[in-house]
Amino acid sequence: MMRELRKHGKYAIWLVAAAFIFWLGYEGWSSLTGRGALRDANALGRVNGQPVLYPAYQATYQQLYDEARRSRGELSPEDVRRLQEEAWQRTVDNLLIEQEIRRRGLTATDEEVRWAARWMPHPALMQNERFQTNGQFDLRKYQEFLNSPAAPEELLLQLEQFYRDQIPRLKLAQQLTASLWVSDAELWQLWKDERETATVEAVALRPEVLVPGAVPVSERELRQAYERRRDQLRRPAGARLTLATFSKAPTAADTAAALQRARQLRAEILAGTDFGAVAQRESADSATRRAGGRLTVRRGETVPAFEAVAFSLPIGQVSEPVLTPFGVHLVQVLSRQGDVTEVRHILVPLRRSEEELDALYDRADSLAAASPVEFERAARRLGAQLRRGVTVDERDRYVPGAGDLSELLDWALDPNREANEHVSPTVETREAFVVARLEAVQPAGVPAFAEVAPQLRVELVLEKKKERARQIGERIAAEARRSGDLARAAARYGLRVDTVGPFNRTGLNPYFGFAGAPVGVAFGLPLRQVSGVVASSAGLFLVRPIARTTADRAAWAQQKEQQRRQVHAALEQRIVQLWLESLRRQAKIVDRRREVLRPSA
Repeated sequence: MMRELRKHGKYAIWLVAAAFIFWLGYEGWSSLTGRGALRDANALGRVNGQPVLYPAYQATYQQLYDEARRSRGELSPEDVRRLQEEAWQRTVDNLLIEQEIRRRGLTATDEEVRWAARWMPHPALMQNERFQTNGQFDLRKYQEFLNSPAAPEELLLQLEQFYRDQIPRLKLAQQLTASLWVSDAELWQLWKDERETATVEAVALRPEVLVPGAVPVSERELRQAYERRRDQLRRPAGARLTLATFSKAPTAADTAAALQRARQLRAEILAGTDFGAVAQRESADSATRRAGGRLTVRRGETVPAFEAVAFSLPIGQVSEPVLTPFGVHLVQVLSRQGDVTEVRHILVPLRRSEEELDALYDRADSLAAASPVEFERAARRLGAQLRRGVTVDERDRYVPGAGDLSELLDWALDPNREANEHVSPTVETREAFVVARLEAVQPAGVPAFAEVAPQLRVELVLEKKKERARQIGERIAAEARRSGDLARAAARYGLRVDTVGPFNRTGLNPYFGFAGAPVGVAFGLPLRQVSGVVASSAGLFLVRPIARTTADRAAWAQQKEQQRRQVHAALEQRIVQLWLESLRRQAKIVDRRREVLRPSA
């Protein structure tokens, strides 16, 4: 049937949603051939009674693994576990989507397949040099190939199967998002939220200044708080550990090696090699590598060192190596207009050498052989960073500087662990090699009153101080309104007035934190009027707006339809994500991976 592509032109369906087909369940070429037979007894699990077959899971995992290796190089055991979980979730989601497609009776017609093959090229083919011109995909070359006798029958059959699989997914996405519409009023508000600014005078009502010293908390208050908060205090199983970490963070020598590599790549480009080709081969930025390193940079949206080069480098010139927290970059500016510039860049990552990592592992592994009594002394001798009393549980397995300690938690809670085994094996995370000494196992449930009473006392003291600070804040506000002098009213209580802004309505505010009420007051209260006490994640505040800027409605109207498409696409993805989450909650999912994939003795 696909040979008939050569007889048909464009078939007009779903142009706006064309790219969405690949987001909803795209799994690359593996989805064309990964449905091998496997006995149900060896299935990795079941989704609503349908077996999860190993080939489908393994194809998804291999794709994720290959992508991660290309972007990050060597992977830690923590990285591998994360990829395994992501592969499992994607495989389960894929089955849920297929089941829903069958339930709704969604299929692809021959005409729909012809149109999609012609106008929606498979992503893998878009990366093929045969269909590119100057490093960019050339739709004309691709369509000429489809119409030529040179197109292999096997490839056309694979394409046909791919589109027959994917078009029903697009129809499903359309059904899920059919009622979605973003009004002009909503778009205008989003535009204003990002571009209108406010500047305010603010007083941070600091409880430690306004309410110094001790605040009494009675035993009765502690008991009452304990009873009220039992559900909040309930905790999962966990362990208290002393951690010895051997950081994998790059050293000065690693930075020097990355800079030297960047200089070598720059010399290669200056000698005539295409920048995009080098980016595709070398760049560690997976998001831009396939496109030859192409990136749109808007002022204020990237780190200062990269932005400075992107907005000052002459067009076409290749920069000297640029060091940022992400690594070392080479930058070439393609075009620049106002606060937007198009660049190509190559990222050389900052990584420890394999020899250094091997040496670190050997040091950590020697510590794993130490006795519990000698653990700390041996850790210091080997140069590890020690931290006592670190609690890891099933709800929070991440420790800054050490990484995801799931493997350590599994070791600590393993019922088959030897009773006298108090020092863990070496665990590798993305951030470090870690060895732990087990201090105590923490059972699941509500801890005893005596265990949590000290922390409850701290919390109740803070709550009382905050309430008193709020009362004092209202007195300061009332006095400032009477006198018109906020600074003098605040100074009477040892507080100062800060000028904050300009800031917009979105994102994290450096002063107010994730601030709903203070930002609302900044944009809603009349200028020069003092607010009452308002709270945010950063504390309690008095706010007096002193200046505002307004959004340009004409500029908004010019770009409105582009904005609508962007917002619509983001909402489409969110709707599908929520729908999938709902399907997962309702589905009967059986996970037998631990049993099926367990190594044989």
